[in-house]
This record gives sequence, C-alpha cells and structure tokens, in this order.
Amino acid sequence: MHILITGGTGFIGSAAVASFLEQGYSITILSRTAHPDQVGVRFITDIDAIDSDTVIDAIVNLAGASMAGKRWSVAYKKELLASRLDTTRALASLCERLSTKPGVLLSGSAIGFYGPHKDERLEESAAAIDSFSSELCRLWEDEASQMQRYGLRVCLLRLGVVLANKGGALEQMAQPFKFGVANWIGTGQQWLSWVHRDDVVAALNFLLLQQRASGAFNVTAPNPVTARDFCAALKRRYRTFITVPLPGFFMRLVVGEMADELLIAGQRVIPAALQQAGFEFEYPKLADALAA
Repeated sequence: MHILITGGTGFIGSAAVASFLEQGYSITILSRTAHPDQVGVRFITDIDAIDSDTVIDAIVNLAGASMAGKRWSVAYKKELLASRLDTTRALASLCERLSTKPGVLLSGSAIGFYGPHKDERLEESAAAIDSFSSELCRLWEDEASQMQRYGLRVCLLRLGVVLANKGGALEQMAQPFKFGVANWIGTGQQWLSWVHRDDVVAALNFLLLQQRASGAFNVTAPNPVTARDFCAALKRRYRTFITVPLPGFFMRLVVGEMADELLIAGQRVIPAALQQAGFEFEYPKLADALAA
C-alpha cells in the first residue's frame, strides 16, 4: 500500500509512519520542511511534485498548526484555519488530477467539533455548540468530505487529548507533578477525553482496512475522566507534596480565549462509531495508559 500523509513528522504522524513502515507500506510525506528520503519514505514539500499517474492507495491528513501553540490572536486564528483548509484543498486538487484515485482519506479533526459541553455523553451524532474550535473543525471536515466526489471513502478523525510518554499534552500536564505540585485547571469538574497514542495509530490502521467505515469517528478512549480524576491518577504516578488548582480567571489572563475552549471547558466524548465497527482499545482505562 502506498500512503500519502500530511503531518507525518508530527507527534501523531511520526508514530503512524513508523507503524506503516513496519507493515511494509511505502510512504510519501508532505512536509513544510525538506528532509532527505529514507528507506520506504519519500519527502516532498510541494504536492505538485506528485505526478498525475502516481498510484496512491490512501491519504492520511494530519496537517495543522497546533491549537495550543500560541495565544489565539486574530492572526493566529487565520493560521490555524489556513494550515488545515489549504492543505485539505490541495489534497482535493491532487485527487482530481490523479489518473487512479485513492481508495480512502483519513482526515484529522478534533473533539473541539462539539464545542464546550458539561456532562453530556457525546457520540458522533451529538450537536455542536458554537465556538471557534467547533467552527474550525466543521470547516475542516467539510473540506475533507468534498473528496467523496472523487470516489474516496472519507473517515473524519475527531481526536481527543493524545497521550504518550514523550511529547504531546502529557509532557506539559505532568510538568508540575514532577516538581511535587499537583494541580488541575478551573473547577476540575470539566471532562477530559483522552486517548493513548498507540490506540490512535491502531485506529488509523483499522480504518484504512475497513472498507465500509466512513463518516465521523471519535478517537478517544471509552472512559473519559474529569480534570480532578486525571490529577488523582497523576498523583499516583508521581510523588507530590501539595495540590494547587489553577483558577480559570488566571488561565484566561495567560492564554485568553484558548483557556475557555481547551482548558476550562471540556467534553465527555465516547468512541461509539469505532466500537460499533469492532475496534478494540489496548488502553481503555487511564491508569493502564499512564502505566504504559
């Protein structure tokens, strides 16, 4: 199988590429930065470098500037949108001109699609609440869905907070615990829908091969926790001496609008579509994920 992947050098993409190579797939990575080719991997910086007679079996679209990378200024919001929409449109243009169309597109999205919620269990059919992250995800998914017109099977990956032992959100969240200080943000009652990175990669591999799978998929572990519960789980992994919650107003002062949507509010997301399709999580519970 020949897979074209965007975001292939990132936190999730690099793990996915390693898995694809283990299975003997050939990979083309579209990257903003030039890299030397590797065994089984071709790097390109311009999608026009792909000839129209190239056979691509699948596209995995994970490109996008980090939602937590900077304060959400007007300029950065435009960058967040452009980094996702422009790349997805370029992939659509590629599919239009390819002589042989790819079979499937796995396209990134996020549980931010649903906007801020309280205790509701959010399956893929749940209604979205208006917010910037919700609008961003909706527009991104809409662009990806356009590729159905070329015969592609489209799966939309609504990713939760992805955990791994190096990099990603856990590295930042665990930092104060390493110095003996336990904390959560705001009331701590907001839900945190997490997923182990190995399960994300496994879900990608699963959806690549499930010929009937299409539409939206929540890529989150089946057991979300509250921020306080997450704190308690980390306290069992680290030796802490004091618990100091961070007030919501303080985080608003520090990071602005991002705090309300990513840190203070939350979503209780359930991977109903993945489970109904037969996917089994290796790490369904937070304690096991942290232990790994």
